[in-house]
Amino acid sequence: MNAKIVTYPVSPKILYAYHNDDFTVKVRQVGDKEWIDLYEYKVKVDMDTRSEASMVSFDFSGKIEVLVQKNNGELHSAAIRPLSKGIALKIEGNTVTFTLDKPQNLSIECNGDHLHNLHLFANALETNKPIKGAPNVMYFEAGVHQPTDTVHKCFVIPSNTTVYLEGGAILKGYIKCDSVENVTVCGRGMILEASNGLSANFSKNITVEDIMVVNPRYNTMTAGVSKNVTIRNLKSFSTQGWGDGLDFFCCDGILVDNVFMRNSDDCIAVYAHRWNFYGDVRNITVQNSTLWADIAHPINIGTHGNTETEGEVMENMLFKNIDILDHDEDDPDYQGCMAINVGDNNLARNITFDNIRIERIEEGQLFHLRVMYNKKYNTGPGRGVQNVTFRNIYYTGKNENPSLFEGYSVDRNISNIYFENINVNGKRLKSFGELNVKKGNFIEKLFLK
Repeated sequence: MNAKIVTYPVSPKILYAYHNDDFTVKVRQVGDKEWIDLYEYKVKVDMDTRSEASMVSFDFSGKIEVLVQKNNGELHSAAIRPLSKGIALKIEGNTVTFTLDKPQNLSIECNGDHLHNLHLFANALETNKPIKGAPNVMYFEAGVHQPTDTVHKCFVIPSNTTVYLEGGAILKGYIKCDSVENVTVCGRGMILEASNGLSANFSKNITVEDIMVVNPRYNTMTAGVSKNVTIRNLKSFSTQGWGDGLDFFCCDGILVDNVFMRNSDDCIAVYAHRWNFYGDVRNITVQNSTLWADIAHPINIGTHGNTETEGEVMENMLFKNIDILDHDEDDPDYQGCMAINVGDNNLARNITFDNIRIERIEEGQLFHLRVMYNKKYNTGPGRGVQNVTFRNIYYTGKNENPSLFEGYSVDRNISNIYFENINVNGKRLKSFGELNVKKGNFIEKLFLK
């Protein structure tokens, strides 16, 4: 297949304010002489340092070459992460070159600098692009768009609507789906510095594909008491407190596939009751994705629930084929690349983590399983954690804190936890001593093989 490269315009309203000149990035077809110069967006990362990193995005097919030139300081080394992608690079002077033959969401890091890195989103070509003016299509052209709702600063979406963000479209307000059904949000545009990215509450059959959410004040996306929500190839950055990535409350039927989340709070959080959301949460799948928690957890399950009743159930969850690029949290209560800490009468059960690759822990833990009573957020302890499997887990870092396993009482315990093929720096672990774990009380049936 001959290569095709598609880039998108940048609005003059943001051209200078959002450009980062740390890198010059170019792409071309393999064998072609002419390079296509990309626009390098400035994205803020890491709440502790408020660093300014870079981001480029384009679409392609076939096989292409990518050139990344470091503009400030000498280039001594470079890495392309996730490392599991196995992308070979070549360094000449201050440039890095490599080839791509399929879509990738990548981090290019020079001289080990992960705070001023380049995020490169190489997408597949668009298909089934909505037609402007067609029935039930809300079409945002390239350019900056402000919501007409100046109070809530959101775009309110009705049922049976396709919302299309054309490449180069910038929305300065969040997308609100409330008590609706059959909504698709798609395209190559972005939601930029809104209060939130998207919400899908009391809704069903919601799909979000391909867009970017850059530095919202709070969440990238929240879904509460919603059913059949699909999120594919979403890219996200956040750098302020409570800047979670994807938060799901009391939902049934969530599929998250091929997302790239870099957040200064939990990247993926699954909760039961909070605010006006009530009910169990079940049937959650997160797969083929890259998570980067500058603060808090890459994956967090539990925390919020309902002590006014016997409690809610959180069950039937699968996390598979996930790269965790970093986890950095200095508060032990909020550590854990894979965390299940239930409070408020929550019962978490039937959860599997399979083929999870963790590259770096700046500060934190691999695993955190706890029945807790966190008085900052809870009005009572959780009910238990049951039937959890960690399979094919690979960690290539060092100096992580001991993982924590701890129940709350005899009848609020942790039970039936299975560890299969756990690898740390190339060594398959054979004992919990090698796993570096702190065991508290009220744990039953912990297995490692």
